[in-house]
Amino acid sequence: MKKNILLSLLFLPLACFGELFLEITKGSDDPFKVAIIPFAGSAKISNPLHEVIRNDLNRTGEFSLLDTKLLLPLRIEDGDINYQDWSLLGMDYLVAGNIVNGQSAVDVIYDIYDIQKRKKIRSSKVFGLPSQIRQLAHYTSDGIYESISGIKGIASTKLLYVNQIKSEKLNSNYRLMLADSDGANEKTLLSSSEPIISPAWSPNGQKVAYVSFETGLAKVYIQDIASGKRESVLSQDTQISSPSWSPDGKYLSLTLYQDGNAEIYILRLRDKTLTRMTNQFAIDTESSWSPKGNKILFTSDRSGSPQIYELNLRKLNSKAKRISFEGTYNAKAAYLPNEEGIIFVHRSSDGLFHIAMKYNKENFIRILTDAKMDESPSVAPNGNMVIYGITEEDQSMLAGFSLSGASFKLPASQGEVREPAWSNFLR
Repeated sequence: MKKNILLSLLFLPLACFGELFLEITKGSDDPFKVAIIPFAGSAKISNPLHEVIRNDLNRTGEFSLLDTKLLLPLRIEDGDINYQDWSLLGMDYLVAGNIVNGQSAVDVIYDIYDIQKRKKIRSSKVFGLPSQIRQLAHYTSDGIYESISGIKGIASTKLLYVNQIKSEKLNSNYRLMLADSDGANEKTLLSSSEPIISPAWSPNGQKVAYVSFETGLAKVYIQDIASGKRESVLSQDTQISSPSWSPDGKYLSLTLYQDGNAEIYILRLRDKTLTRMTNQFAIDTESSWSPKGNKILFTSDRSGSPQIYELNLRKLNSKAKRISFEGTYNAKAAYLPNEEGIIFVHRSSDGLFHIAMKYNKENFIRILTDAKMDESPSVAPNGNMVIYGITEEDQSMLAGFSLSGASFKLPASQGEVREPAWSNFLR
């Protein structure tokens, strides 16, 4: 039995041929109009760098970029630019820079100009490696995005998700995937003939937790991304699911079925000490930590239907507080990064599942998506974008939207994708 399990699992990062393809489906109604002059320097570096930066900014849906073919043949030196020319083109901002090649490094130096205010608003230098041009471009586009929008960029973050490859002759193959935020550089962290669900990032981005059914029971594993080494978090012969990391990375909240009922526990990773947090006849599951680590959200049907509850971890013998009341199904909740509200799955009166949001100061929910079967939302670390799973024409794929109204899809070239998880800021 153990031999078969070992043969059916792959642990080390591998290249994969099921890469995601970004499709922008809707942009912001009032985007920033920006011109980006291809950075001076080696075309071998400048061309791919320029393409990735443009794609990063386009993906946000908040930028309208001037076609490279229409750029003025203008060389910028010491900030000496003709603001009037760029204003006539309708531009709000101009980005220009150059690439400096060293023996073992590549640096990008760039400036951002506010055309309307007629002044430079940023000068930055980004350090990178010749073998990691895409990452260098992501860092650069994050700086551009933050300077113009006032919100920290997420192009340099990463995504986890599950890719299921179905075969008529063989059983499905499940892959836990790691990729850049635009779906590129896809790698396989784990491959199994049994389902993999609920991937979750450690706060520092060096490890992941997930649920695997390789033993016949749901078990939670922690895996180191760099080495591929992993371990089961608990040895109990019972179902364990829904891992969620505490913000300091020292604890996991879990769902355990050790007394025959699903309850929320907190596991201290240092010594594997378990603390039971709920004790109900109902099913309690899908826990999620607050950014400050003082509260958790979870899903429970103790009121007769799946609803979202909140538990204060700083209060002794704290009782769970119900925080969702609209509709008969609200689940899989996560806090927004600054804790002003939550994102979750909501079933509307027509029976369809949507991603919804509720601000703390409001007594109603906002439905944010319009597909038939939306699931597993994950909030970007800047709080401005959400990625989730959808089913479209019987095909599972990833989709996302920004709170400013832009949206995109990430279908895979092979198989189906679901269960996305967004990393923290990694730099």
